[in-house]
Amino acid sequence: MSRLVLATRNAGKVRELQAILAETLPDVEVVGLDAFPGLEDVVESGVTFEANATLKATYAARTTGLPAVADDSGLSVDVLGGAPGVFSARWAGRHGDDRANLDLLLAQLADVPDEHRGARFRCAAVVALPDGTVVCREGDFPGTLTREPRGDNGFGYDPILQVDGDTRTAAELAAEEKNAISHRGKAFRALAAEIPRLLG
Repeated sequence: MSRLVLATRNAGKVRELQAILAETLPDVEVVGLDAFPGLEDVVESGVTFEANATLKATYAARTTGLPAVADDSGLSVDVLGGAPGVFSARWAGRHGDDRANLDLLLAQLADVPDEHRGARFRCAAVVALPDGTVVCREGDFPGTLTREPRGDNGFGYDPILQVDGDTRTAAELAAEEKNAISHRGKAFRALAAEIPRLLG
């Protein structure tokens, strides 16, 4: 069985990619960085999702000698010129404080009329090979920002992105529904289609 490293320590992301790849690549074992003790965390110093995903994937491929996959994603708000973007997880100043990030963004958009509250989640997913080959695929998840959080599923900005063509936010969707249309699901499925060719 071939092995593919997912450049994250997030067990949820590992399970998600395992599920996406199981149909396309039944003979590939997906493992996270925890399977390789001693590896450092990569500083996400890029200014685009693709740059950050590439940093993580190339590091993992180089240090493990195996093909590696990584992603970076965030929220892009139209009236903010695409912000918070790569700063989504630390928009309020402290990395990963979902509630503070969400509250700050809603406050910044308080005076923005409903018709101008368009936004989308964006994801760049990258596979890197030990020989330096890199392939990137992207996905997005469009919607409109609500004025109050709704729903208990998901994380981050999910409770305030009302899905295009639906009355629910991303946090009101079941996991299977969200994965079928999400930015991460789209990017990883597109990438999965490339991996058999890359692995030969």
